[in-house]
Amino acid sequence: MIPLVRAEKGKAMVVAGVMSGTSADGVDVAVCRIVPALREGGVPRVKVLGHLGFGYPKAVRAAVLRVMEGEPVAPAEMSRLHWRLGEVYGEAVAKACDAFGIGIKVVAPSHDTPPYAMRPQRAGHPGSVAATGMRLGLVGCHGQTVYHQGVASRYLGAPVRCTWQMGEASVIAERLRVPVVSDFRPADLAAGGQGAPLVPMLDFVMFRSERVNRVLQNLGGIGNLTAIPAGAGVDELMAFDTGPGNMVIDACMERLFGKKFDRGGAVGRRGRILKSVVDGVLRGGYFSALPPKSCGREEFGSAFVDRFILLCRGAGASDADVVATATALTADSVVDAYRRFVWGHLGAAAPLAKTEFVVAGGGVKNAALMGMLREGLGALGVRVREMGELGVEAQAKEAVAFALLGWLRWNGLAGNVVSATGAGRAVVLGKVTLG
Repeated sequence: MIPLVRAEKGKAMVVAGVMSGTSADGVDVAVCRIVPALREGGVPRVKVLGHLGFGYPKAVRAAVLRVMEGEPVAPAEMSRLHWRLGEVYGEAVAKACDAFGIGIKVVAPSHDTPPYAMRPQRAGHPGSVAATGMRLGLVGCHGQTVYHQGVASRYLGAPVRCTWQMGEASVIAERLRVPVVSDFRPADLAAGGQGAPLVPMLDFVMFRSERVNRVLQNLGGIGNLTAIPAGAGVDELMAFDTGPGNMVIDACMERLFGKKFDRGGAVGRRGRILKSVVDGVLRGGYFSALPPKSCGREEFGSAFVDRFILLCRGAGASDADVVATATALTADSVVDAYRRFVWGHLGAAAPLAKTEFVVAGGGVKNAALMGMLREGLGALGVRVREMGELGVEAQAKEAVAFALLGWLRWNGLAGNVVSATGAGRAVVLGKVTLG
């Protein structure tokens, strides 16, 4: 269990978690009420008060993608983007708190800034606009990952692993006048871990069960899972990135259809799946590598999509066939990861327990993808559920995770799961910027 170190027993805090994923399509804000554990060795209680998603302004998204894809970008432009994202995150938190009746003190920029072109996508807590009497106490902001290298390689004569999340925390703290915890991944990297995945701590705190095995799968840009045997302690978790989530599907849709994503999986449903292409990709080194492991655009970004489309065209694929095959790649990579790594882990730990496979992230809205997962996992006797059935909106989960990780940092508690990241020890994650 997570030790209770210095969180004031019983005192609740309202924390906003802010997440921008590898899809680079926008910002999710989850406003949470977190209460310390009731007893020594227990876990905090997390209640989601509401969730809002905001699309990036078009120009901001284009700038983010240029950096993420490794295009030549001047240092001045990267610095400006870093600060601009700080404003975007601060505005997103302000709008979410206003929607859910959470008190904040918003301080306008001292310079002339045009109104933010951010569009609320949906609310996770309708009808909560009345004042609650609660005030925002902390922000946990993941930032926008533009580069992540979890495995060391030699640079300037020494082995280096590194990560970079953009979004200036000082801007958020100044605009909202509350402390901000940011830059969560470096402490785990410095301790010998891969800096990812970090969501397993939330999975353990909120979704561990005494009766059933649970596998928590997120389908954002990248797919990642946490496997929790029934009744497990935090050191018995298995977690890793399964490979592409929506990233390859979205990229194929943008290139071939001029659309940001495959709405409802309509294109994926009508296309033909090229099984030989999927099987060939799954023979790649990443999928067979043992956990812990993590990946991102470095493995499955623009260059990968170029090769993937060429493979599909070589097999006689239409545009719809390419998207269907990309969808099958995501589904099969998840099923393959479960069969190859997770099945034995759960069986060894809890052979008599039933297993639930709980899916979160934007991929939940892709009916073609979800159908493929249900078919593949159902053949293994695994029940597929959606995160909303467990009380957390599918697209809110990762933002909730960074609310919890921010709260843990504020209270001096470790946030990494060493069996997930491969770190040498449990460490406190994140850097604090006072408001």
